[in-house]
Amino acid sequence: MGKKMTFTKNCYLDFAATTPVDQRVWEVMIPYFKDEFGNSSSIHMWGQKSEIALEKARISVAKAINCYPNEVIFTSGGSESDNLAIKGTALARRRMTGANKILISPVEHPAVFETARQLKDIFNFELEYLPVDEYGLVDPTLLEKYINPNIAMISAIYGNNEIGSINPIRELAEICHKAHIPFHTDAVQAAAHIKMDVNRDQVDLLSIGAHKFYGPKGVGVLYVRSGTPIIPTQTGGSQEFALRAGTHNIPYIVGLAEALNITCESIDRFHDRVIPLREMLIDSIIKQIPDTRLTGHHKQRLPNHASFVFKHIDGNELLVLLDQQGFACSSGSACKVGSPKPSEVLLNLGFPPEWAAGSLRVTMGRTTTPEEIEAFLKILPRIVKSLRKK
Repeated sequence: MGKKMTFTKNCYLDFAATTPVDQRVWEVMIPYFKDEFGNSSSIHMWGQKSEIALEKARISVAKAINCYPNEVIFTSGGSESDNLAIKGTALARRRMTGANKILISPVEHPAVFETARQLKDIFNFELEYLPVDEYGLVDPTLLEKYINPNIAMISAIYGNNEIGSINPIRELAEICHKAHIPFHTDAVQAAAHIKMDVNRDQVDLLSIGAHKFYGPKGVGVLYVRSGTPIIPTQTGGSQEFALRAGTHNIPYIVGLAEALNITCESIDRFHDRVIPLREMLIDSIIKQIPDTRLTGHHKQRLPNHASFVFKHIDGNELLVLLDQQGFACSSGSACKVGSPKPSEVLLNLGFPPEWAAGSLRVTMGRTTTPEEIEAFLKILPRIVKSLRKK
């Protein structure tokens, strides 16, 4: 690539992978690392102070997603929330009703995809994949055709982490409700950009992780609608209504609640600023670079998310060269970065390997500026062209 371009500032464009902790979030967390350090399960005053902080955070999260506090289960993050939702509900439903089939979309995050596969391979569940369209979306009318009494649960991602498409969650959940089948959605990406309302969307289980919306890594929530069959997958204590054993991480839980509140209050302003940047990215890249395709739906997608495939490009090489020029991006799920294999999500959408191997995800955040996007758009075409000459 030669000498570095005139844009000398490093530019982070991987906000779907993780976000920095908001200063306001950090400030509410600090006391619980040192001064208010008690175990929330202890009965003395130190424990009681931590328990009060825990339950205030639970009430805050419940208000933010429109549910009851006893439906909020704190976990170690989105992946654990997905695991508890899928395993805990599938196993509980099979024990109660004998239902032995799991339905998921073929474009789920690995935390759902691999958990469902494990239930098939080790626990002898049947696993079936719902058809999706070219944008990775589940058609509610097709879901209706798959409904039968042997289904233990159904899961479909809310906002896709790799391709950005937003599923019609409410319509999917309503179909499941009519059939009395628990419905889960992985909203880990979506919660950062769409105000969650579990009653509006009619979901039974919903997963979120704090580090996607400027909270700390290592903490998440699983919403479980009251009455949903579920058993714990992590045992050894009675914490979290006996659904998730382990000493509460009070600083992180307090941080999650604060980060979610800030996010809910700022979503509309963020949309107004970031959607024009997303559109500029998409339009410019499609026009400037031959043999390029947008992945996911153009409009029905996460507001900060632009994703592409470039024919005859190695996505990992592309990321390395972008990084050398000061731009941090991704090829898709942060859980799969570095894999030499093409993305399974893209292959399942019908992209041939020579396209699927060349994926790029650009995700913007609160600090992203038009100047950064303009600089990125100057450098990317040159890098793609250089890789195609190899």
